[in-house]
Amino acid sequence: MSEALLALAAEFERRGEPFALATVVRCEPPTSAKPGAKALIREDGTVSGWVGGACAEPVVVREALNAIRDGRPRLIGLVGEGGRSPGRTEGMREYPMSCHSGGTLEIYVEPYLPKPLLVLVGHGPVVETLATLGRAAGYSVVVAGADAMAVELGQRALTPRASVIVATHGDSDEDALERVLATEAGYVSLVASRRRAAVILERLRHRGVPAERLDRLKAPAGLDIGAVTPEEIAVSILAEVIHHHRSEKTASLEAEIRPAAPAVTEATDPICGMLVEVATAKYRSEVSGQPVYFCCRHCKETFDRGR
Repeated sequence: MSEALLALAAEFERRGEPFALATVVRCEPPTSAKPGAKALIREDGTVSGWVGGACAEPVVVREALNAIRDGRPRLIGLVGEGGRSPGRTEGMREYPMSCHSGGTLEIYVEPYLPKPLLVLVGHGPVVETLATLGRAAGYSVVVAGADAMAVELGQRALTPRASVIVATHGDSDEDALERVLATEAGYVSLVASRRRAAVILERLRHRGVPAERLDRLKAPAGLDIGAVTPEEIAVSILAEVIHHHRSEKTASLEAEIRPAAPAVTEATDPICGMLVEVATAKYRSEVSGQPVYFCCRHCKETFDRGR
């Protein structure tokens, strides 16, 4: 990776910004990109680097965005006219590419996602144990005492991948929960007895916290494993956090909480058969009042000449 791309990747990682790295691992000429060529793709589809021309880039971007969403790497094959299909490789996603005279590109797309955030608001043995276990499980752990709660929470982007456990033991449970439930945090829980949890829920209702937000609150926190000691309670809570984010139920919850993104509408390039995102397509023609979309200028010109 070039020094500029390496520095950019390091900057994304420092900011906790997800991205995907696309690397050309094999090619059959003629291709413009060669093995070792790399590009970084951000969540907004911005590309830094080079892994191919007008036909290759849209496919790579689409697969990179999917990789960022599902967290899974993928190997893609872009096969041009006269190129040999790499179909012998199990698991490869193949796409036709007729924008050049032949050749094949094989590109490995790998997502880089920030560590999930685990915010612990409060103090005590449960919080201390959770901090240790959370770091061991690969979470980015933030511990905020009741006095620094507002500042710490104000500095964090609580996305659906974030988990927040409140354990102020009555100092400011309601204040913390009201603030956290107004965010997009995917998991929110309260360390308290069932009786106290019911009292706090009622107080939050009186404060005007919407019912749909209160429904997200897990109180008391933790899976029911018969935990007694602070250490066992911490284990039950972390297990619940992991289960929440790994379950299919979480995927639908995140889709509901996340601000609605514009629907991605795709069209098929009539010349090469590639899928083209309508919203970002640079090349288009019109037939009988209906738009036709192309992956590159070559396909558009070929189509226009045949009309």
